[in-house]
Amino acid sequence: MGGLRARWTSFLGGFLALALGVGLLTATGLGLAAALDPPDRAPERFASSPVVVLGQDRLTVEVRRGPGTALVSRPLDRPQPVDAAVLGALRARWTLTENPAGPARPDAVGLDAPAERVRALVGDRAQVLTGAERRRADPGHERDGHELTGLHALLGTAGGVAAFVSVFVVASVFAFSVALRRREFGLLRTAGATPGQLRRLLLAEAAVLGVTASAAGCALGALAAPPMARALVAHGLAPGWFASGRFADTAGGGAGWPYHLAFWTGLGVALAGAAAAAHRAGRTGPVDALREADVDRDVLPPGRALLGAGLLAAGLGLLVWTYATAPEALLKRKTYTTLPMLLTGGAALLAPVLVRPAARLLPVPRGGAVGLLVRANGAAAVRRTAAVAAPVLVTVALAGTLFGASESVARAKETEARERTAAAYVAEGPRVALPARTPAGAVVSASGPTSLFVRDGAEALVKYPARAVADPAAFAALARLPVVAGDLRDLDDRSIVVNEEFERRRVGEEIEVWRADGSGPVRLRVAAVLARGTGDNGPYVTRAQAPGAPLDRLESDRPPASADEPSAGEPSAAAPPTVNRAARTGLRLLLVLVLLYTVIALASTLFMATSVRGGELASLRLAGATRVQALRAVTGEAVLAVVLGTVLGLGVTAAVLGALGAGLAALSAPVALAVPWAQTGAAAGVCAVVAVAASALPAWRLTR
Repeated sequence: MGGLRARWTSFLGGFLALALGVGLLTATGLGLAAALDPPDRAPERFASSPVVVLGQDRLTVEVRRGPGTALVSRPLDRPQPVDAAVLGALRARWTLTENPAGPARPDAVGLDAPAERVRALVGDRAQVLTGAERRRADPGHERDGHELTGLHALLGTAGGVAAFVSVFVVASVFAFSVALRRREFGLLRTAGATPGQLRRLLLAEAAVLGVTASAAGCALGALAAPPMARALVAHGLAPGWFASGRFADTAGGGAGWPYHLAFWTGLGVALAGAAAAAHRAGRTGPVDALREADVDRDVLPPGRALLGAGLLAAGLGLLVWTYATAPEALLKRKTYTTLPMLLTGGAALLAPVLVRPAARLLPVPRGGAVGLLVRANGAAAVRRTAAVAAPVLVTVALAGTLFGASESVARAKETEARERTAAAYVAEGPRVALPARTPAGAVVSASGPTSLFVRDGAEALVKYPARAVADPAAFAALARLPVVAGDLRDLDDRSIVVNEEFERRRVGEEIEVWRADGSGPVRLRVAAVLARGTGDNGPYVTRAQAPGAPLDRLESDRPPASADEPSAGEPSAAAPPTVNRAARTGLRLLLVLVLLYTVIALASTLFMATSVRGGELASLRLAGATRVQALRAVTGEAVLAVVLGTVLGLGVTAAVLGALGAGLAALSAPVALAVPWAQTGAAAGVCAVVAVAASALPAWRLTR
């Protein structure tokens, strides 16, 4: 405790980082707990009916599992209408509340009758819902499910990033603190302290720090959870009920696991972060008490070198392996969120060996003696420079890879959407209608979204988003799809256009398909095969295989006949937005989180490092340097470290985006890489400002 009180400034950065990480884990955990246990809400569509009969909303198919068979089910795009025979039998016995949602037959009906009698009558021809399950018939039920899926991904990613960065920051603070205390540990060894006692001293300090920071973080997370929920709802990232104040009830109702998870994770992070530093402290010998502030010996211990090389090799190896075996996985958010963490962690651990050659290669303004001093100190004080560069590396790398990968995938999809049609005019909307009049000789193609269910081998049932075309001839005339086999002109009511993702993809083969409403199976002949692309290339069928599917896209090779006809007015109007708004908001939140951690790490490290340079700065003043020149030298070293971290972070970004570009090329998709200069530049700029301030303030005090 005495050590903590005497060096509270050295541990302040670790305390803030750990408390922030635990607070975020608590808040996201409470959010996940609330999302996994949504409140019971009264049904809206059939609020006055105690029993609801709903058409089947899942497709159930028998597949082979091991020596036997099993039933698998997949959700349908929309529930089937209630069976006509069931509807007639219900009407003959009870008064029904009918609320048709488009089709001629209702997809659900409500009634006031004993549920058991209704179930006995209906059997397996429809679903009988009571209580809270009646909400499954509400139109917003499926939308809530999609929002919750995205919310789970966002909160899980935020929690993972918080854990990753907090481990890194806490470990970095402890490691640098131990390096600065080498003489102190040497004195303790001279006084008779054993290596084990030094290790226990540091672990005890880490335990005290972990307990207090974790407790503070849990309290912070409990306070932050409700505002976080309101912000998520305001940005369209969560359903409206998510901000209804259930967070306090979540812990009190037996779901206190977010607090336990966050607290013990925080304590474990503190102990794990101090473990390596404690091991190094135990190796300090009595002779180190006679050394001046020599912190640059053994800058890369074997354990750190092995771990860093392992993480870097694992990250690069997984990128190469994913490209070689499943290039489409490189386009998924889970891949370009997790893999960069391995590369970033490896590069950060190996930063001490990269600092000296990089510092010598980077162009530093000469500026007389100050410029030479900045370059020399940056290359000589390896541990200090690496400790500053590492958090900058993490921030720039995560900003570059997260924003760069998402923007690149969106650009590829946008370019692909533009290139797959020769139409001069495109109209899109929830529902569009074929124009009443078209210019003579004009080709007009209409299509709409649907789904197809296909067996993958004999063991799985896969749901594919598909397009249903109204006129196969017009579709073939306007489409510019990447056909690798077959001919689009052969598409008819008994055939299908597939992509290379399908197991059966030879022209002329037949595929067993279930339609979006669960009807089927039907056997369709493969008319053409498309390159996989970004995932939006097919499959395509005619509207005969998509009953009830609305039209949402019209394409024409000529202008509309009148201004009343729908038209986007530009060939590129059908292009999707650059990045989904919710996804962009989530990425911004993550970037703010990482920047906050970096600010804490930079300020803590530079404050510690500069505060022990009193003798060095005094010698510099005695050599004739003015106070301003001394400050320029100190802040110049900080800026140099930030530049080094930025360069290394851009290197990680280049590796990830390079693998993504290779994956797009392997999928025959457009390669349109986007380097997020605005985000990486802003991150580097914030780091530079914080570094200059955190180094200048203590240096100004020491040079008085």
